[in-house]
Amino acid sequence: MADNASVEVAVSVGNQKLNKKASKSKNKDKGADSLKDGTVLKELSPWPEYINDRIKLWDRLKAEYDADVAAKTPESINITLPDGKVVEGQSWRTTPYKVAAGISQGLADATIIAKVNGAVWDLDRPLEGHCSLALLKFDDEDAQQVFWHSSAHMLGEAMERVYGGCLCYGPPIESGFYYDMFYDGKSVSSEDFSCLDSVVKGIMKEKQPFERLEMRKEDLLEMFKYNPFKLRILQEKVTTPTTTAYRCGPLIDLCRGPHVRHTGKVKAFVVTKNSSTYWEGKAEAESLQRIYGISFPDAKQLKEWQKFQEEAAKRDHRKIGRVSQ
Repeated sequence: MADNASVEVAVSVGNQKLNKKASKSKNKDKGADSLKDGTVLKELSPWPEYINDRIKLWDRLKAEYDADVAAKTPESINITLPDGKVVEGQSWRTTPYKVAAGISQGLADATIIAKVNGAVWDLDRPLEGHCSLALLKFDDEDAQQVFWHSSAHMLGEAMERVYGGCLCYGPPIESGFYYDMFYDGKSVSSEDFSCLDSVVKGIMKEKQPFERLEMRKEDLLEMFKYNPFKLRILQEKVTTPTTTAYRCGPLIDLCRGPHVRHTGKVKAFVVTKNSSTYWEGKAEAESLQRIYGISFPDAKQLKEWQKFQEEAAKRDHRKIGRVSQ
């Protein structure tokens, strides 16, 4: 476990290194290919050492949490559905997914996320008391944001496994998601997209469960000691003794959540574009690589989205042509 003094030193040293690397990267051609020797980009083997270090700490703390939940005495609770129907359940045992499956398996499979007392809630997270429960499908705006947030984590996992950089922020946006990464003065190329897509397809097939864990700040500082950006978030943004992190496969990240049940819920995924940006949008800060993507729970929806994008591009092309004449 890291104490505050050691963490502050780690952040200071890390920031000094990042500043030197950032100054070099700003002088490089941002459009350069990530691999200049002509080799094909592949998944790293072995993965970065920090991945296994994170998992070891997670496994220990998750086992302690699961034991605490199992030791809780369940009590009868009433779960009120949107139509007014009341379903009986048990605190710390009944989950929104179990309620959905009790209605119909089709409903359970189509549900992206739950709302408990008006707040989005993981489908596999136990209910803690009497509550109202809504089950949201992909056509709901909140469900789309959760779906794309989970997809961002899948992209982040692929980025760590391919580049080994330091992940920063990875939020959902109006249509899709992105993830920012510090890549040690290097740049991402559109030629990398097929490799990332391939890794994500494997992640989808593995149906990696999204696990939630409330962690102490000092444990998180130890877990992310390799990443100065996560340390900054913890020191500057997290003002409570504990906060939540989520895991899917080898990826563990600071996150409020919630998320889809597992990575197999994503049926269609594609990396769409990349760009350069700065840490928290500050021009004097480190230069980062940003990768965008889009995903859907049905491959047909991705094809429809791609067709719409193509038609929109043609319309813009015609507009530009008329203006230039």
